[in-house]
Amino acid sequence: QTGQFERSYAQEPDQTYLGTLEFSLLFDQENNCLHCTIHKAKGLKAMDSNGLADPYVKLHLLPGASKANKLRTKTLKNTLNPVWNETLIYHGITAADMTTKTLRLCVCDMDRLGRNEFIGEIRVALKKLKEGESKKYYMGLERIAQTRDGNSQAVDHGALVAEEERGRILVSLMYITEKSSLIVGIIRCAHLAAMDSNGYSDPFVKIILQPNMGKKSKYKTSVKKKTLNPEFNEEFTYEVPHDQLAKKTLEISVWDYDLGMSNDFIGGVELGVNAKGERLKHWFECLKYKGKKVEYWHTLTQQGAPCSD
Repeated sequence: QTGQFERSYAQEPDQTYLGTLEFSLLFDQENNCLHCTIHKAKGLKAMDSNGLADPYVKLHLLPGASKANKLRTKTLKNTLNPVWNETLIYHGITAADMTTKTLRLCVCDMDRLGRNEFIGEIRVALKKLKEGESKKYYMGLERIAQTRDGNSQAVDHGALVAEEERGRILVSLMYITEKSSLIVGIIRCAHLAAMDSNGYSDPFVKIILQPNMGKKSKYKTSVKKKTLNPEFNEEFTYEVPHDQLAKKTLEISVWDYDLGMSNDFIGGVELGVNAKGERLKHWFECLKYKGKKVEYWHTLTQQGAPCSD
């Protein structure tokens, strides 16, 4: 039943060899299941000071940014040639999903502090998979985020769609000279990525003015339950001289609140002089037109995502 091996190695000779991953995929249409069997990896890049790694594999279906959409294997200790032989199953996968979705397999290293470091990834377009056929893959890991050659266009498109699916946020900025204060308004979010298995999120927004000004630099909105289009209408004040503001960055991140578990990152945006496009324009207009409330919609991206899982 095993299909042919698919080999794929990085094209450029200067690209670091990160190792290979062997896995099998099987789509069971009758039960709407995608079976992903992670067999083993070989020759992984050493991540720890002992010349080894503590690897695990994390799966995502793209486009999509959902907690229900993330599966992972066990972590194996001190090895560059891990053997998992572990099957992870996506339920509720339709034939239509198989024509549009891409499976992303990331190999990561769990370090001593519990932070997770990315080693490399592989993306497989599921439309090539025949129903009922177990297909085995043997592929070279890539640092796809950095490739910008012609071969990666399909990949970048997948990443873009997933990025758009994180949602948007409406932010207002106003600098009040009399109070030497920046007033940040978190107005609302739209089309947020669903992070809970019920198809919703319980979103809240965190804002930090960097470089950090101690306790007064971090704020959080209230949590809005079970919604992907929350309306906050909350304002926060930072006392900061106008000439210093130019050197600061406002980090805005949207999170899904989970009781008793770590909150899930949905997406973020950074405003400041190092930003580009609309994000820079918004910051610049706030600095220039003192006393005027400037509102902009911003697209949420991976920016500001925590390193750990």
